[in-house]
Amino acid sequence: MSIDEGSVEAGWGEEALIATRRHLHRNPELSGAEHETARYVAERLGELGLEAELGAHGAPTGVVAVIEGAHPGPTLAWRADTDALPIHEESGAEYASCRPGVMHACGHDVHTTIGLGIASRLVASRERLRGRVKMIFQPEEEGVPGDRVAGAEAMAQAGVLDSPKVDAIFAAHCMPSIPVGRIGYRHTAMWAGSDHWRLVIRGRQSHGAYPQDGVDPIWIAGQIIVALQGIPARVIDSRRCCVLSVGKVEAGEAFNVIPETVTLVGLLRTLEDDVRERAVAALRQTVDGICQAWGARAELNISRGAEVTANDPALVERALATLRGQVGAERLAEVEPQMGAEDFASFSRRRPAAYFLLGVGNEARGIVHPIHSPRFDVDERCLPFAVQAFSGMLLDLAEDWPGA
Repeated sequence: MSIDEGSVEAGWGEEALIATRRHLHRNPELSGAEHETARYVAERLGELGLEAELGAHGAPTGVVAVIEGAHPGPTLAWRADTDALPIHEESGAEYASCRPGVMHACGHDVHTTIGLGIASRLVASRERLRGRVKMIFQPEEEGVPGDRVAGAEAMAQAGVLDSPKVDAIFAAHCMPSIPVGRIGYRHTAMWAGSDHWRLVIRGRQSHGAYPQDGVDPIWIAGQIIVALQGIPARVIDSRRCCVLSVGKVEAGEAFNVIPETVTLVGLLRTLEDDVRERAVAALRQTVDGICQAWGARAELNISRGAEVTANDPALVERALATLRGQVGAERLAEVEPQMGAEDFASFSRRRPAAYFLLGVGNEARGIVHPIHSPRFDVDERCLPFAVQAFSGMLLDLAEDWPGA
């Protein structure tokens, strides 16, 4: 299939897909507040003759619909995330966000549009479809404040992968570094596991001119920040992925006062459980050792975020066999694991899963800015391409599902 054809065999055409994406892009909503988005998705599914469950399965702003085929077969699922980011858009596009400080900078408007497009084609292909496909429009992928269970984990705990029981689940994510008309795949881990950590270093306040009278937590924090980079470089095997970053430093209020406390906040990303365990142990040891050496007290809290998003190798291989027929082998490329995190892991830990990266970049058109950039955009030819590729993949997989 040529990327320039921009056609979908059945269901919505390119114009409808672009109009849908632009509506969603103009009207982004933050995690946990996707109320208009959810209603819009439910209405569009209703127009397809589907019964959309709004607010079910543990997510007040989630939407789920099941497309029943004409023949017995498996239950497959496609997930699309729907939330936006607290970023002020600077793309200059005519369809830019109309909400200051809120933007679809991670492409979830594209994901939602593709999900609706897949649903439209599957409805139009019901006579061919074996089994059923559960469409999951999931909110809160970017996370919500506090400790509340949200997003994919909330929906998984509430049974979205049951009744009917899902046999396998699929998803895709925009990637500007991949040219439009290409699909990236991996047989194993696609996204890293995520830990968030917060360290409070408690020293003893003193005058800035008399540091010997106190315990300087700023100086100690500097030693810790430098030392932490030794963990991925010297503690973890260099052939295995580990990222340890400090993203926030808070300290002091006056130029001539050494404060009592410094707060550091950061992240840890890994692709394997044993690497995570060793990195966490080294983080604690480093912090405790440096603080004890200089007379400070450390309060370190580590919170587990998303698990590793791991693909099922056999499922990926079967999916690739169908995609080669849909788009051609030359449009498929194996990619490196991504050190970002994805709460789709809550699904992939419970069911066989295949997660793909969708090319949306176009250097000639200046569509090169990364996800989470205020200038992020996509080549909208990715929309019909993705709908054609992934709906065809689901139809083919259902037809050839073992035991179906």
